[in-house]
Amino acid sequence: MIDTTSKSSGFVFTGKHMILTMVSFFGVVIAVNFFMAWQATRSWSGLVVPNTYVASQQFNAKVAAQRAIAASGVTGKLSVEGDMVSFTISHPEKGPVDVEKVTVNFLRPVGTEQDFSIELTRSAPGVYSAKHEVRSGQWIAEVKATDGDTLVIHEANRFVVIGEQK
Repeated sequence: MIDTTSKSSGFVFTGKHMILTMVSFFGVVIAVNFFMAWQATRSWSGLVVPNTYVASQQFNAKVAAQRAIAASGVTGKLSVEGDMVSFTISHPEKGPVDVEKVTVNFLRPVGTEQDFSIELTRSAPGVYSAKHEVRSGQWIAEVKATDGDTLVIHEANRFVVIGEQK
């Protein structure tokens, strides 16, 4: 026999509840997506090269230039100590290498607000240096050493500066 006198719990899931559940769920998803998009556009430009087509056309020439630099045997070593930035250029057989111009572009891996560029001056045979504050954190240092129109060294080094520089 079935008991028809029992009472229900009192809560009935209606269409209004379903609409509120769906609006709440999708509202959270949309809000999180907007927040993440805002963070992404604020923290990194997303720009790797200004014009990808032109960069693709120049790729083979850049690879050939890098192979020529590697074949020359000339090496460089970047040093950042305190507020002194120095770059040493040498050849394993010929010793220190003097060049006309050494430029270092300091780039943050994410963001462009703190990026800067400095030109180093010759302080000893094969040694180029300059004073410049390099704030703590991760950096990519792109070094270009040229002698006239000849690119002697072009390299990028990623490093971390720990603690504030004084």
